[in-house]
Amino acid sequence: SYRAVSRRLACGDVEGRLEAIFGRVRAIQAKSGRFDMLLCVGNFFSSTSEAEWAEYRTGAKKAPIPTYVLGANSPDTLSYFPDVSGCELAENITYLGRRGVYSGCSGLQIAYLSGTEAQQQPEPAHCFSTKDVAELKTSLLATPNFRGVDILLTSPWPRDVGTFANSTGEVDTKKCGSRLVADLAASLKPRYHFAALEKTYYERLPYRNHMVLQETPQHVTRFIALADVGNTSKKKYLYAFSIVPMSSMDPAELVKQPQDVTENPYRKLRKEAPKSKAPLSAEEEPACQFFFDLNKHQGRKRPSEGKERGDSQPKQAKKPPQPTGPCWFCLASPEVEKHLVVSIGTH
Repeated sequence: SYRAVSRRLACGDVEGRLEAIFGRVRAIQAKSGRFDMLLCVGNFFSSTSEAEWAEYRTGAKKAPIPTYVLGANSPDTLSYFPDVSGCELAENITYLGRRGVYSGCSGLQIAYLSGTEAQQQPEPAHCFSTKDVAELKTSLLATPNFRGVDILLTSPWPRDVGTFANSTGEVDTKKCGSRLVADLAASLKPRYHFAALEKTYYERLPYRNHMVLQETPQHVTRFIALADVGNTSKKKYLYAFSIVPMSSMDPAELVKQPQDVTENPYRKLRKEAPKSKAPLSAEEEPACQFFFDLNKHQGRKRPSEGKERGDSQPKQAKKPPQPTGPCWFCLASPEVEKHLVVSIGTH
């Protein structure tokens, strides 16, 4: 319904430039009408933002829009976030927390993960670990009929997001970004994924969350990286969008595929994940993403099959995956894509 549409703003690294971002938001709202919230990814504070922040913290100034921010990405801004689980920092400015899901009254689901990927154990306070990502995934994937989240907020880019995509400019996504964020995005299937930290703007072509002809069509994901607020290169740091919560949408409308949709950039990464230093647990292996019961069933049967065959026998070759959806090229199918048929032969 019309009422379910919400208008959001997302912005990149504010780095303490509160007057700049809130001034811009005021100007946009004066021109285009009210937005429901501002979502900030990347560094909201910098080590030198104390004077400007004090005016908001004390209430001398107020944010013009409900503003939701991610936590610290470096040790020198940790002190701005007194409660690790999330809290109000000032009127209209809320720290979401270390990780979790925020659901507003509109029904919109916003998953978030604060910090950068830990490179050591135990992880520093401004970093997230494999465990953080696994727990966030588990909490959502366990919900009945989980199809994905509306929005995912992370500070780092996901590793390999540039695969099958339009150019990412100077950012090499094979080396830059977080593997854990890529794994999270692949599992949570957000409709929008916002990130920052690279000081550039990049709007990726939308990508699929299903394998064509093998899985039921699902909604696409749009990844958008935003630049830092007030950057001198005039790179885009504020993104306005309207969104209807997934829960309120007609399923057919939700899964419509835009013409410029690409393959999922994370498939290869997820296939390699079990070989990496921090393997995913059995429940989180990519193959289980859609076929939980199928894999559990196989898991129980394997030992007995092994006994019957005898360990000396070579393993049977895996059969290629069978399509689970309707065949788009069968002329008897009501879903036949006739415009893709070039000619019909007999044999």
